[in-house]
Amino acid sequence: MVLNKHFKNTGYKNMKYAYINGKILDGTKDMQVKEGFVILTDNDKIEDIVKAGTDLNGYEKVDLKRRYIMPGLINMHVHLAGNGKPQKKQRDNEKLVKILMGNALMRSIAYGMVAGFAKTELMSGVTTIRTVGGLGSFDTKLRDEINAGTKMGPRILAANEGISVPGGHMAGSVAVAADSIDTALKHLEQSEKEKVDLIKLMITGGVMDAKEKGVPGELKMSPEMVKVVCDKAHENGYLVAAHVESPQGVRVALENGVDSIEHGAKIDDDTIKLFKERKAFLCTTISPALPYALFDRSITNATEVEQFNGNVVFEGIIACAKAALENDIPVVLGNDVGCPWITQYDFWRELYYFHKYTGVSNAFALYTATARAAEMAGIGDITGTLEKDKCADMIVTEENPLDDLRALRHVKMVVARGTIMENPKVKINKCVETELDKFL
Repeated sequence: MVLNKHFKNTGYKNMKYAYINGKILDGTKDMQVKEGFVILTDNDKIEDIVKAGTDLNGYEKVDLKRRYIMPGLINMHVHLAGNGKPQKKQRDNEKLVKILMGNALMRSIAYGMVAGFAKTELMSGVTTIRTVGGLGSFDTKLRDEINAGTKMGPRILAANEGISVPGGHMAGSVAVAADSIDTALKHLEQSEKEKVDLIKLMITGGVMDAKEKGVPGELKMSPEMVKVVCDKAHENGYLVAAHVESPQGVRVALENGVDSIEHGAKIDDDTIKLFKERKAFLCTTISPALPYALFDRSITNATEVEQFNGNVVFEGIIACAKAALENDIPVVLGNDVGCPWITQYDFWRELYYFHKYTGVSNAFALYTATARAAEMAGIGDITGTLEKDKCADMIVTEENPLDDLRALRHVKMVVARGTIMENPKVKINKCVETELDKFL
């Protein structure tokens, strides 16, 4: 059953629901299961959370049948242009994007694909995404259509195209190749015209960019360009996120004004100090590195160099996350969806890996992907926890994720800004699932 199929504001009239017989996980750091309460919603907001037995006259009851209800997940590192399908050989992404954006018909097809991927995120239990590199201005366009109710999808915080350099990470595909500081500033100005929510820089290379062992995070963008773009972005009220996969890259990013490190690498005491001085946060992305590091190369079709570098990045991301946690540096989670083997419906795996490889509790992993993420994204007053006056962004599972995070794999209900979707379905890639399940 789907109630109020689209997010139209006019559809919220008299949408007063009482979620009864549920076990509540509120998203806070020390969350525990709360029973004997009813969640009341009015249109897109949580009106109150009251004791069972309260008069519910005027509300339509939604019986949760003793299942678990919690905040919708927040995926902080998404590329809506990719589906995660494994490739037998590395694609020429720049060439592919030129084809997709080459004429009106292809752009229309590509936009439909992007919108479909966003809907998949929602149906898998992700009610907010933060996009960090996409096709043209598709992400802000889709954000606005979802907000207007003409498309179904999660809340989107959009960066549109990132800023890279010639030969840099994702240059020419989901990032522009700025050959000078002036060019980078012109793109920043264009991004502002598109009304983006944040700015994304591609400061270092990645696993697939590196041609030699040991250099997956080679510095590509000059410190001068990083500083000028960050200064101007901050002056205009934007936060800056940066793709970084080496210790040098993390240091350059933080020294020159970046607000969030995406991915990460091994850090030392000086870098920890920089994190704190900048009040920066870390977006951990274990998912995309895992296949290159741990899969047999006959499965990934990776070269020896790519597997070696995959291990460097995998170990660096985990080490960075552990150091951040030990030093009270805020951490959020993203799964870098669109990378090979990383699908639009599998964000739950990132929580599982975060717990498995850094040693945090299941509750802390869930908090990291809900309340903590909302706080760091600047929307903590809107979503991320189940409490009065927050947005009605919720998911329901059969089992308790505090016992096993795999409970998040199959959500039984998604509530996005008050709109209820029961038994949401996503189309899975069985090959991907079979291989990834070996590492649970």
